[in-house]
Amino acid sequence: MKILVVGTGAREHAICSALADEATIYSVMGNRNPGISRLAREFTVAPEVDTEGVVRFASEKGVDMAFIGPEAPLEAGLVDALEEAGIPSVGPTRDAARIETDKSFMRKLFEDYRIPGSITYRVFSDPEELREFMEDFDREAVVKPVGLTGGKGVKIVGEHLRDNMEALKYATEVIEKRIGGHPSVVIEERVVGEEFTVQAFSDGEHIVPMPAVQDHPHAYEGDQGPITGGMGSYSDSDGLLPFLTQKDYEDAVEIMQRTVDAIRKETGPYRGILYGQFMLSADGPKLIEYNARFGDPEAMNVLPLLESSMLEICEGIVDGNLKSASFMNLATVCKYLVPEGYPESGVAGAEIKVDEKKIEDMGVITYYAAVNQEDDHIYTSSSRALALVAPADDIYSAEELCEEATAHVKGRLYHRRDIGTRELVEKRIKHMEDLRS
Repeated sequence: MKILVVGTGAREHAICSALADEATIYSVMGNRNPGISRLAREFTVAPEVDTEGVVRFASEKGVDMAFIGPEAPLEAGLVDALEEAGIPSVGPTRDAARIETDKSFMRKLFEDYRIPGSITYRVFSDPEELREFMEDFDREAVVKPVGLTGGKGVKIVGEHLRDNMEALKYATEVIEKRIGGHPSVVIEERVVGEEFTVQAFSDGEHIVPMPAVQDHPHAYEGDQGPITGGMGSYSDSDGLLPFLTQKDYEDAVEIMQRTVDAIRKETGPYRGILYGQFMLSADGPKLIEYNARFGDPEAMNVLPLLESSMLEICEGIVDGNLKSASFMNLATVCKYLVPEGYPESGVAGAEIKVDEKKIEDMGVITYYAAVNQEDDHIYTSSSRALALVAPADDIYSAEELCEEATAHVKGRLYHRRDIGTRELVEKRIKHMEDLRS
């Protein structure tokens, strides 16, 4: 089986690793990722949103299936173009991918189909209507551009914004500058709780959920600093999280299943990966947003634990007969190493040295992200460089192992040392206990 994996980052490196023992990998990537290039039979460095170019490469190589990693090619209609060329894809069509690429579509879907877990929201394209609403809005606001912003467009009162008047100023800027590609903005109520992620395989009718993960989007330790694409994440050995009950998890999965049912009625089958980002509130899980693909970094927590055949899962997705999947009962901790200055102005072009052998001997996995390989040298871009993932019997053992492995990466990089530590995890547990009491 020949499989084309589209994408450049650590998420795609993890996808390729999960498939490499069963399939022949071909790759289209924006930069030369050293991990992907080693796994691929053939690759090309080209824009991932060049649908004609990707389809041409896939057809020339005779691939049997494609797996789309990032969101931008989904929005560009790559799956539609591949399927027109007779190449089935793990990834939703452009219309189905609107669950991520159009936040107003997502919220209206919840409203129309009475899907639980939604929150108060409004969509605005008129700055005057926005102003009138915000002057009377008596809850702390979350401001979201309607379209894609690489995970960096959301701003929250109490974290990035002082009050709702500052939120109004930013929301007006979103409309006027078309941040996210649309002259509109979503205003939501801020939900207090703990964020968690559930990812699921979907064949358009059935979903198969994966272990829950908690991401850490803030750049600096103690959940401080600007929002990034994700600085790291952890999962627990029971598939839950220390603050998450089995009922919480099942409620989140039910929300995702009902969403897939609704998308099928609106646009046709949703085939691929559905990523649900939830806030666990005192009233249970609330859906914050969906991604139409694996999370980055969350993919790196779950894929190394997959015991089932990844190839068979992909075949089940595209054929519409997805079966169950099993995962090892291990915890994982993922830590991203990122260039100095990230996310505002990360140092680009700096060489990094990675002792992969020593890291591997420790039982830790290296996934390369937004780096460039030239000959035998690896250089940073302005974005995340690489992720280290440690599996272990429990979160704290995995954290210690992952932190120890960071010593074998040299360069102008930094990482969050607190991800997966007992202090931070217990802070999450206490937060939920206080909310629920």
